[in-house]
Parts: sequence; structure tokens; C-alpha cells
Amino acid sequence: MQNQEFDFIAIGDIVTDAFIKLKEAEVHCDIKKDTCQICLNFADKVPYESVTVLPAVGNSPNAAVAAARLGLKTALVTNLGADYHGAEAIAKLESEKVATDFVTKHEGAKTNYHYVLWYQDDRTILIKHEKYPYVLPDFALSAGRQGNPQWLYLSSLGEFAFPEYHEKIIEYLESHPEIKVAFQPGTFQIKAGTEKLARLYQRTEVFFCNVEEAEKILKLEIGSEKFEIKKLLEGIKQLGPKLVVITDGPKGAYVYDGNETWFGPTYPDPKSPLERTGAGDAFSATFTATLALGESVLTALACGPINSMSVVQQVGAQAGLLSRAELEKLLATAPEDYKPQKLD
Repeated sequence: MQNQEFDFIAIGDIVTDAFIKLKEAEVHCDIKKDTCQICLNFADKVPYESVTVLPAVGNSPNAAVAAARLGLKTALVTNLGADYHGAEAIAKLESEKVATDFVTKHEGAKTNYHYVLWYQDDRTILIKHEKYPYVLPDFALSAGRQGNPQWLYLSSLGEFAFPEYHEKIIEYLESHPEIKVAFQPGTFQIKAGTEKLARLYQRTEVFFCNVEEAEKILKLEIGSEKFEIKKLLEGIKQLGPKLVVITDGPKGAYVYDGNETWFGPTYPDPKSPLERTGAGDAFSATFTATLALGESVLTALACGPINSMSVVQQVGAQAGLLSRAELEKLLATAPEDYKPQKLD
């Protein structure tokens, strides 16, 4: 994909996920702390039902695939090992029409490999991020590009990407104000705190997180009380993003621009969810891609849940991602009450 300008470039770690479907487990929840734990018999042989291995996944790869299927010229900036899993990931990206020009292979390194404990309709992920020498390309100069991307989508990076790599990303964005930024922070980016990433928050066009993540970002004591969604939206907005989007699982999503707040309901599931991995990625990527396609914020709020609904009907974060035609068909045939609602 040389000599063209990309619509959408995602930056973030790529992984291979091995989904292990458990047969025998228990879930114990603490209502006061609003947390649950999955429990297996210690020092026992625990039977499992199946294993499904999915290459080229992760928050940013999932977003790149979602954008590509919706018709955007898309690329991914990531690092992987020069190993079997790395080669498999590159082949998968290419099959999805995601440009791999900015994918860096490292000799002697391993590709990130995670284990997903799949029980009922949800999952617990065992993660391990390899240490790579992160390098940010100059998109406008690399391989004869005509210019920078329209949108840059930044999500989950491992702990070794701090602080130097994020500093390089922020400096690049500050020197190229024409690039619009979507930021969906991952685990380590949330742990880094808002002070270390203050310039990134201020440079962000659209910010995505869920309710629990918003509480962590704002350093609220999770589970001690139920914070009003408006307070969470306003708290994140004060950090600098132009548009704040907070999802609340099957309850829907909220958008706040500093003046108006809108609620978007979930799209009706045709049947019970099979597995929920990637629902948030599908929503955030589809919301961003819809804006990149020239549509309004309210249209983006209506399109995001459709891809989320489709993703949870299949295993993994990418199998259920829709084409633009498929998504528009579902939007056109949506129930009459499926529309964003303005909140007071």
C-alpha cells in the first residue's frame, strides 16, 4: 500500500489469543467491592472443553480490522517477534487488508501470546507483554507517503512502552495538529496515571473507556458508591478530550462534548451473547471509523453498538466485525426506539 494517505492508523500491541473454554469453574462476587473472581480447584486436573487460537488480536489490531472492513484505508503500527506467531499475525492482517508497512519484526524476540479463560459468556485473560524497542515511524515520510493519516487510533501498549514511546507519540501529534486522535487506554496506560499522559489527553479528539475504567482514571474508590455517569463524563472532559465516550456494557453508552450529553442504547442481540471479548473495541473502532467516513457523532453512537452486538455472537474480537454494507443494513432495519437520546 505505497504512495497513498491512510484514513486510519492504529498504534498498539498485537497478540495471539488462545481461548480455553472451561467446563468446571465457579464465579464468586463481592457485591460491596463490585468485583468477581473465577475459581478453579487448586492443585487439581481441571477439564476444559476446547481451545481456539486467534492471531493478530489486541485493542489496536481489532480496531484496525474493524476500520478496514468498514472500507477505510488502514494500517497498524506494532511490534512482534520473527517467529511462527509473528508470521501468522502478519498474514492475518494482510488478509484483512490492514497494511503492515509499520509492523516491525524483531529477531530473537517472541510475539505476545495471551491465554483467555473463557467461562460462560465472559473471559479472564492471562497476559504477558514482551519487551520490544518501540520505534515510531514518520508516517508522512515513510515509503513515499502523500501525508499523515486522517485519524490515529491509540490503544493498549505494554509497560515497556513507558515513558519514551508515549513521549514520541505525543511529540509527533503535537507537531502534526491535522491528525485527529482517538484514545482508548489499555491497562498500563490507565495505571500510568493522567499526569504522565496529560498532553495526550489534551490532544485527544475522542476518548473511550468504560465506567469502571473511568473510575480508575479519576482515582475514585470503585464500589464504594455508584458515581453518576455525568460526573464521570465531566471528570474525563476536564482532562482535555474534545469528546468523551463512556460505555456501560449491556446498559449502553454515553457521549459528552462539554455541552450536551447523549445516551446510546445497545443494539438488540438476536440471541444470547456467545462470548464478550472485543465488544468494547468494536464499539470504539466503529465509532471512530464512522466519524472518519464523514458521519455525525450521533450516527457514530448508533453504529458502534451494532458491531459490538455482532462481535459477541462469535468467538474472539474480530470474527463478527461487519462490513459497511452489513452495518448499514442493520442500522436501516433497527427498531424504531433504537436511537440516541439527549439527556438533561
